[in-house]
Parts: sequence; C-alpha cells; structure tokens
Amino acid sequence: MHQTKARFLSLQLTTAGILTLCASGAMASGFALIDQSSSLMGNAYAGGSAIASDASTVYFNPAGMTRVPKQLVGGLQFVLPQAEFNGSANDLLNNPVATGGNGGDAGDLGVIPNLYFTVPVTNKIALGLGINAPFGLSTEYDKDWVGRYEAIKSNLITININPAIAYKASNTLSVGLGVNLQYARAELTQAIDQGSLCIANQIQQGVLPGTAATNCAGLGLTPQGNDAFAKIEGDGWAGGINVGLLYEPSHATRIGLAYRSRINQQLTGNANFRRVDPLFSQGTFPIFVDTNVNASLDLPQSISLSAYHDLSARWAVMADATWTGWDSFKELRIKYDTFQPDTVTNEDWNNTMRYSLGINYTANNHWTFRSGVAFDQSPIPDNQHRTARIPGEDRTWVSVGVGYQMTQTLGIDIGYSHLFVKEPKVSSGSATSGTINGDYDASVDIASAQLVWNL
Repeated sequence: MHQTKARFLSLQLTTAGILTLCASGAMASGFALIDQSSSLMGNAYAGGSAIASDASTVYFNPAGMTRVPKQLVGGLQFVLPQAEFNGSANDLLNNPVATGGNGGDAGDLGVIPNLYFTVPVTNKIALGLGINAPFGLSTEYDKDWVGRYEAIKSNLITININPAIAYKASNTLSVGLGVNLQYARAELTQAIDQGSLCIANQIQQGVLPGTAATNCAGLGLTPQGNDAFAKIEGDGWAGGINVGLLYEPSHATRIGLAYRSRINQQLTGNANFRRVDPLFSQGTFPIFVDTNVNASLDLPQSISLSAYHDLSARWAVMADATWTGWDSFKELRIKYDTFQPDTVTNEDWNNTMRYSLGINYTANNHWTFRSGVAFDQSPIPDNQHRTARIPGEDRTWVSVGVGYQMTQTLGIDIGYSHLFVKEPKVSSGSATSGTINGDYDASVDIASAQLVWNL
C-alpha cells in the first residue's frame, strides 16, 4: 500500500514538472505574429486596418478589399530573435545546477510566409483569400544548459486559411467579413532530473517507490547526473472569424476598425521519453511512459483602430492602436489517455496594447519610402510568470521600408524592423523542475520582402 501511494505521488509530481514545458509554449505580444505584410512593415504596421494599399488587407481589414484591384501578393518575413541568458538555476532540491552553460543564443531564425489574393466581383463586392501564420514561437537552448529542466526546445507553428468578402455599402463605408481555418502544431522538450526526483520522493515518503532501498545513489540515481528527456508534440485545427469597417470621409482620409476573434485550439498528440530509469518506467504506476495527450490552447481576440491621411500628393501619415485579449490565456490544462490526473499550469497573462505611427513619402510613380515606430506591450505579468520558453518583455519597434513599382502590373516591397526589448528578468520554476533566475540580453531583427502582381 505504501509503495502504491509513493508511486502515485511520484507520478503527479513528475508530470507536473514535465508539463511546465507547455506552460509558455502556447508567444507576438506574447507569441502572436503581426508580421503579415512587407509594405506595412515599413511603417511598423501603423495604419494597418486603414491603408488598404494591397491585397494583404484581407488579414488586417477585409473591408479594405473594395479599394484593391485583382491582385496577388506573396511575401516572406525573416525573423531573427536574440535571447542570451545570464544567471543561474537550482534543481528541485534547491541545489545549484552545477553543469551546463547559459544555453547559447536561444533565438532561432523563423520564416513567416504569406499569400493574398483579391478580386473585385462587381463595383460593390470583392472577394479575397489570405494564407499566413498569425501565431508562432521558436526558441532552442543547448541540451546541457543550466535551465534544461525547464526548457530546451519550444516550437509553435500555425497556418491560417482566410477566405473573405467585402461590400461597399456607400461611397464612404465598406464592410468586410472573413472566415479563418487554422492549423496549429507544437513541439516542446526538456530534461528530467531523475536523481533529484528520486531523493525528493524519498524525503516525502520515507521509502523509495518500488524498492526497500533508501539510497537513490545506490540505484545509480544522482542529482543532475541521470537526466531523462521528454518531448511533447501535438496538433489540431480550429476556426474563427475576422470582420472590419472602412470609413472614408474624404479622398485623403481613411479610418479602419478591425476585429479578429478568439480561436480555441484543441491539440492532440503524444508524449515521448528517452533514457528513463526503470524505477520510473516500470511497475504498477509507471510514470515516464509514452502516451497520448491533449490540451486546450486559447489564441486571443484582437481589435485594431487605424487612421490614414494624405498630407499632400507625396506625404502621408498613419497611426494604429491594437488591443489583444491575452487574458483568455489563464491556464494550460493537459489531459492524458492514461489514469494520470490532469496537469494544470497557471498563466494569468494580461491584455495588451500596441501603438504605432508611420509616414510615407512617394517620390514618383515608381518609388515609395516608408518609416514607422511602435510600442508593443508584453502580456507576461511579472518575473515569476516569465519562463525560459518565452523570455518576452515590452518592445519598441523602429522600421523602414521601400516600395518599387517596376511596371504597371508588377511591384516589390521591402521592409526592415529592429525591436528593442526591455531587459527580460526571469524568476520562475516549479517544485518538480527546479527554478531559474536571471535576465536576458534580447532583441529582434526582421527583414521582409513581397511581390505585388496586378492581374
């Protein structure tokens, strides 16, 4: 009876530790990606729901399609984050992790593709289609770094298919509606300190699960010396909507309002373990065994209000304010296909605001030069909720871009942004994975290019 209770306690503890790897796996403020247009990147996405200068308006405000000709836009955004950790970590026994370095640069180059198509059906109705990646995350540390018990690799990929329709209700007002079919896939890994876990269970139970021995080292299990590795993968499809209004009080001024709905992803997949000691993989209640898992991931709703104004034939200014409802990300609950109880990780993220300003200069019929700045709040409430998987903080954008109209039918847009990230500080962990304390040198560089083809 004592052996059974001890094994069950061990199951609950170790699983809670493993599933902290999903706690942040689910990141732009946070892990949303605004990087959906090369032309708008040059303005730091100021005026995103009001400009309606090309087919990417399918994503930012479908109502803007009434201003766009039959057009195909394809682009790539290259995102290179930098995240270098400075600090220390303790194991679950509160002993300093003695081996491993700072993990190297955890930032990993990400490529965000997008494709948009618009076609006017009548002088009042337009149809469009967008394919893009509105959420994503990619960080990876050295496998033996000091924080390996909290995170090694984190990867989230989404693909969004967005058909849309727009209607010009009057000379000044257009409305738009889109449907979003979204695929999400996540992969997350971490190390498991079997030696410290063995000792922790010995302390709590007074006897080692599955054996009369009381010395974990006698079983070959020493703290930080017998790591197992866990990987969780899952994917799923879900749906939502996006709607928008575009008001044009004059030929020089446009005001846009756009809404994207919350999307609830139900991810299903599996958990796999390597280098597991028999103490934790065999017996009546085996712990680290391969199994199926499922989890609910709430992707936030957002509202954007934008304005665009032509100062003259050459100069234009634009602005944007975007609210994102990250308060829907309150917890991550993992369920198993075994007898194992649910694992719940509290997130308690905050809603955020993003503010941006931009300016355009049109030199002639061929060249347009763009610039912009933005301030982007982080939803992570404090150092205790910030983790090695998403070491995010408030960001300030500085952006430049250029558009070149090569022919009447073919143009190209190039954009570049540098994101100054407020120094992220982390002081997080759990009773089953240990703790990590320190700060990050962080920044992000984004380069973008798209081809615009008027058909």
